[in-house]
Amino acid sequence: MHEVHPTPGVGAAVVEDGRLLLIRRGRGAYAGHWAIPGGRQRRGETMQQAVAREVREETGLIVEVGDVVWAVDIIDGETPPTYHYTVVDFVASLIGGTLEAGDDAAEARWVPIAEIRDLRLTPTMHELLERLGL
Repeated sequence: MHEVHPTPGVGAAVVEDGRLLLIRRGRGAYAGHWAIPGGRQRRGETMQQAVAREVREETGLIVEVGDVVWAVDIIDGETPPTYHYTVVDFVASLIGGTLEAGDDAAEARWVPIAEIRDLRLTPTMHELLERLGL
């Protein structure tokens, strides 16, 4: 059965010392591809709370969530669509924690900006990188 409404999602663009925090997706759409940490927003939490929680769950890091950098609809090509995510990505700043992949992230690491495009990225990552000026 298909969802009636889009699923709200969030992501965090965390840049530190010329590197971007990325996770390799462990399951779901685009498993094995690299993207910024993020996921589904839960009922009752703000988007900013969802961003901080997702970063903590997937990377072990604690961030302060800043401004919205980009919003996008991710819809498959089926009729009716099998999935439809409305994703809002925020910039975020590192506060603390220890980098360690968790939850549905197979790997988490700081990637030098010059090496990001060498990775197998999710399709929306290319436009996000442009929005970030990276």
